Amino acid sequence: MPALYIMIPVALVLVALAIYVFFWAVDSGQYDDLDGPAHSILFDEQAPDHQSAPRNLTTEPKRLQHEEKPDA
Repeated sequence: MPALYIMIPVALVLVALAIYVFFWAVDSGQYDDLDGPAHSILFDEQAPDHQSAPRNLTTEPKRLQHEEKPDA
């Protein structure tokens, strides 16, 4: 019986927290577009130009490696 004195308020706090999180998600627009992500997976989109072009390693500038010379 004493456990009910703890479990009932804890359950009420958890229910209140769940209701708060649900209303926060609805107000912040989490459920505005339910069909968009489902349809976007069906259609191929072209990648932007900077991602679709392969990197040409011969035209990139070479990095110089500096060797340390011992002091004479």
